[in-house]
Amino acid sequence: MKTARAIRILGQLPARFEEGFAYMAGDLGLARDDGGFPVTFCQGSGLVLETDATGARIVWGKPVECFRGLSLLAQHWDETVSLVQKPCFETLGIMFDCSRNAVLKPETLRYFFRKMAMLGMDLGMMYTEDTYEVEGYPYFGYLRGRYSKEELSKLDDYADALGIELCPCIQTLGHLNRALHWPAMAHMKDTEEVLLVDDEASLAFIRAMLASASAPYRSKRIHIGLDEAFFLGKGVYMHRHPYTPAFQLMQRHLKNVGAAVRELGLSAMMWSDMYFRLSSPSEGYYDAPSVPEQVVAQAPEDITLVYWDYYHHDEATYDRMLAMHEAFAAPKAFAGGIWTWTGPAPHYEKTLQTALPGLRQARAHQVPLVFAAAWGDNGAECNLLAMLYGLAVYAEFCYAGEYDPQEVAERFRAVTGADSQAFLDLTRFHQLPGVKDWELRPVNAAKFLLYQDPLVPLYEADLAGVDAAAHYAALEADYQKYARENPEFSQLFGFYAALAAALAAKCRFHQTAGPCVRSGDRAGAKACAALAEETRERLERLRREYRALWYSTNKVYGFEIIDLRLGGQIARFQTAEEALAGFAAGEDVAVAALAETPLPYTRLPDGALRGSYAWGEIASACKVDL
Repeated sequence: MKTARAIRILGQLPARFEEGFAYMAGDLGLARDDGGFPVTFCQGSGLVLETDATGARIVWGKPVECFRGLSLLAQHWDETVSLVQKPCFETLGIMFDCSRNAVLKPETLRYFFRKMAMLGMDLGMMYTEDTYEVEGYPYFGYLRGRYSKEELSKLDDYADALGIELCPCIQTLGHLNRALHWPAMAHMKDTEEVLLVDDEASLAFIRAMLASASAPYRSKRIHIGLDEAFFLGKGVYMHRHPYTPAFQLMQRHLKNVGAAVRELGLSAMMWSDMYFRLSSPSEGYYDAPSVPEQVVAQAPEDITLVYWDYYHHDEATYDRMLAMHEAFAAPKAFAGGIWTWTGPAPHYEKTLQTALPGLRQARAHQVPLVFAAAWGDNGAECNLLAMLYGLAVYAEFCYAGEYDPQEVAERFRAVTGADSQAFLDLTRFHQLPGVKDWELRPVNAAKFLLYQDPLVPLYEADLAGVDAAAHYAALEADYQKYARENPEFSQLFGFYAALAAALAAKCRFHQTAGPCVRSGDRAGAKACAALAEETRERLERLRREYRALWYSTNKVYGFEIIDLRLGGQIARFQTAEEALAGFAAGEDVAVAALAETPLPYTRLPDGALRGSYAWGEIASACKVDL
């Protein structure tokens, strides 16, 4: 815990500064005292911190910069400094994914808000597909941990005191599978994910969503989604109506949603990909040669278009895409990513490879609003505490104009108290020696090795000759050390030590079981059976660590999916232990899959591996949802 340093606060302050400072004092390590070190605030443009032996002066352009200024003051407490920081972007935010099973606890969000304030980030975006209350629709978010209006209103109050605007991010067309799967709501379904457009029930539902989602917030901003509405009009709609091109349906739908937004006095933004897919040869986003003039002409001018890109390493792609967005009259925004959707660990190398060229081009194109998305696709397996270093990357780029690893490391320690290398090293969970990534879908070894079946090992040929067991054994030692050295994150890093331990044992098993069976080594199979028992015990320990970490930061909802996945692995290793013991005794039937010659699964022609991001494509060669 930081020893509080006494300061006397003077000058021009934002309206709710006193309340915000009360929230922030512990994180900043500062305390109010009339006899303390004088700190004078002045409202101006940009952020300035000047200190000498007699006191400090902080110039702030927006309220959140008061707290960034104080954070910088605490960081440089014993120094004489003169810092001038002009943000690259008018607004800098983070989108919290609270829709992929993990719903962040309010106290976790308050923690993130405090760190955002110290970093100078002023927009928090609550991505809630069905995890908020909608009056008149009791199944919307049922048993999913949805936020109450009171919870969201209190979060908005807290964020506002820190100079952070909080806004809702919802879906008004696609990505609504979890709502539409309920029989009581299925009458509004076109496809499994997409609402039935031109339907009065759907339109009433959308109006209710917009009203309910926006009600708890001060902000008039709202993100209305509209991305990835694949097969729009090709489900129930096509059975009821003549064929209508998707573009026409999208235009009509957007007109209806836009009208509802305006009636509520809101300012909307939407993902831009559906406009670009219309002219793509592959129905993709980034390969469109241009956007047809009639598409541009019909796009509303008052709905901000958000260009999202978490994939490309070259600035030329971002430059080209932003230039194409500039053909539209609507305001522009850019969303980069913090790669939290690869499995239980984030991928920081990919984050840096994609975020930095995107941020550079967003700056060059003078994009006013930039935010980072931290998605939790396929079960929110990565705890969002692990994204903290990514917040620092975006924030320090915004205020410094570039990424300097040493400066970010110093700021990160000042804001979180943690070693940045401990966070950056989380990428090593995915990177195996000698394994080459596919750029658009990097290898996520921690996920596919965690869920690879012991008796049906789909990735055995892909990883032939790779000593993954030794790799994870080294990681276990590193994360035990990181847990000791970073006490505020001992639970997070303790979980990663348990993950590495389980993966090390699991990989030893995978590296020996198949060869034993195929070579007829029945004595070796007996040792494999014992290794299966050890692996099962380590997986059980991991499951308990996972649960404790989940419950510490998220509502309890959604962990049942992790329980099912890890519980399935534990059960399968019990089966594997019995199967290999049987093989050692001369029985062959239960190890039939191990006896087959392994074939490559995700290996591409150039030798690179493609990441596997869905549990269903890892667990078995059979279909898991039938």
